[in-house]
Formats: sequence, structure tokens, C-alpha cells
Amino acid sequence: MPTVRAIAEEIVAREGGYVNDPDDPGGATNHGVTIHTMRALGLDLDRDGDVDAVDVQALPRRRAVDIFVDHYFHRVRIDSLPACLQPSVFDMQVNAGSNAIRILQRLLGQMGQRVAVDGVIGPRTAAAARAAVAAAPDHLADAYGIARRNWYYALADRRPSSRKYARRRDGGKGGWIRRAEEFISPRYHLTDAEHRARVAAWD
Repeated sequence: MPTVRAIAEEIVAREGGYVNDPDDPGGATNHGVTIHTMRALGLDLDRDGDVDAVDVQALPRRRAVDIFVDHYFHRVRIDSLPACLQPSVFDMQVNAGSNAIRILQRLLGQMGQRVAVDGVIGPRTAAAARAAVAAAPDHLADAYGIARRNWYYALADRRPSSRKYARRRDGGKGGWIRRAEEFISPRYHLTDAEHRARVAAWD
């Protein structure tokens, strides 16, 4: 398994540089770190007394990696999950916050594990994940990736302004779907036709 820092470097590369999309609830973002996160951490990089878009633009890539490792991996205890789950859950935690853990907890419940869906990795969630891996060692990472992909589609169903992240202008798979499928075995990737059928109702 790659190191946590290597995974974080991949996430930063996947996230890209500075964006401030009005349709993105995260607001101004750089290397995947949102202005909300920077405010919570008090990262007033230009020392002018507030944390604004200028500070977000000034965030160095290396600092973004440090933030992900410290606050999106270790602090939320992703390191207590089975190794096969860590890269995808970590990536989703950066992308969607505690929804990453709720997706896992709902999946574990569907697999017969008794765990609360509270978005927090505690001893029960970690133990349930280990039990699920023991029961299906070659399938849990794929199952999580598929559940994650389904979550993106469902979010876009509910929120039309987010559909551009799940579907490209030409109708193909958008960034969210491609991102989820990076953590799913190729045999479970949707074909272009299957994707288009899934989003057909958005037209």
C-alpha cells in the first residue's frame, strides 16, 4: 500500500489548483483545501486579520498535503480502517467530508454489520470494517467505490447545479464519476451507455 503522504499527494494532484465555482458549496478551494477548512484552522497566510480567497490562492501545495494527512486522515481515524479501504475513504473524506464515513457505515449495515451511521470512525465502525473485509476480502473496496459512485449520482439527482460534476457537457462521465471509478476494479466500471442511461432523466 502507498504511504499516507503518497496518497495525499495523489489527492492534491487530482484536486487541481485554485477554483472558486459558485455552484460548489465548498467555495474558494486550492489543492482541494476549501476556504471553510482554512478558516477552521485559522490559516491567515497574508496576516491581514481574516481568511479569505487571497489566503486560499496563497496556500502552498505542500501545506495542502500536510492538512490532508493531519486533518482528513489521522484526525478522523481513517488509519484504523482496513488498508484496502483507506485510499478511497481518504479521497472521499477530502471530497465530501463526513459523508465518506456515512457511505461506509451504510454499506457495512447492508453487509449485516451493526454500526451507527454517524459519520464518525469509532471502535465499532473500525471493527465492523475489519469483519466485513474478513467476510469478503476481495470485494469491500469495490463495494465502497460503487456506493460512493451511487452517492454522487444521487446527489446530482437532488441538486441540479451539481450535475456538471457527474456528467460532462457531451454526456460522458464527469469528474465525480471518474474519480470514484479510480478506486473500483475495471470490471465494475460503468460503460458509457450505462452512464448515459443513468443520467438520462436529467435532460
